Amino acid sequence: MSEEPVSTGLLSERVEDIEIHLLLEGLYRRYHYDFRNYAQASIKRRLRQAREQLGYRSISALQHDVLHDPDMLPRLLSYLTVQVSEVFRDPSYFKAIREKVIPHLRTYPSLRIWIAGCSTGEELYSFVILFREEGLEQRTLFYATDINQDALAKAEAGIYDLDRFQLFTENHRKSGGKSSLSDYYTAAYGKGAFDKSLRNRVVFSDHSLVTDAVFAEMHLISCRNVLIYFDRPLQDRAVGLFKDSLARKGFLGLGSKESLRFSQHTASFSELAPGDKIYQRLDR
Repeated sequence: MSEEPVSTGLLSERVEDIEIHLLLEGLYRRYHYDFRNYAQASIKRRLRQAREQLGYRSISALQHDVLHDPDMLPRLLSYLTVQVSEVFRDPSYFKAIREKVIPHLRTYPSLRIWIAGCSTGEELYSFVILFREEGLEQRTLFYATDINQDALAKAEAGIYDLDRFQLFTENHRKSGGKSSLSDYYTAAYGKGAFDKSLRNRVVFSDHSLVTDAVFAEMHLISCRNVLIYFDRPLQDRAVGLFKDSLARKGFLGLGSKESLRFSQHTASFSELAPGDKIYQRLDR
């Protein structure tokens, strides 16, 4: 009996799928970084980019070096973790935080804010500046977490290309900023460095939404443009983690393309600002 021929392109794709499965399993077993339930189309695109730009013939060759050389891990993670953000990105989101969430938070004597998946820190500085302008900074602890150590180091440094600050400044103005963004950074040698005082109330920490447990009892959690890279079960896990990490009547902010509508935890939240994807935890 003759076998049906398999096209070379289709066969290559299947081999690549096997290689990606083995690489993700190896990353988890060797380093405990778990990307196995990330959205497959996105993870495949990023691994192809890593293979090409790091100069490997195949995903298997990349896997060999990553498993045997821990110094390769940060280079691969820079492709697997998303590091695209802006200060006061989506200004209407921060305007809604300022106008609809801050009045509730003013009633608390102390506050804990979690920026989950903080990447290189742009969203963190947005929140600290906003809270300073609203007079809440000194009663607030900000927790900035990510799985990428290089991204956390950049967040802690707070230094960005100066040509990005024109956009940052415009975003800040549109968000209802009460001062000039230039009050919070100094410029030199093509870079803008945020004032160190903005980090006085910040805890930077390694935390995975995939494998780690509840972080602490928070009054506001902001996790934007992260869940879109997870598959449905992993999205449910992350939202469940946020729900269990929020204080009574606490707030959750998601990205513009993310929603709780199809989550198994939908009934635990009410929509505070639907257009800006800001939710409030219902009573326990």
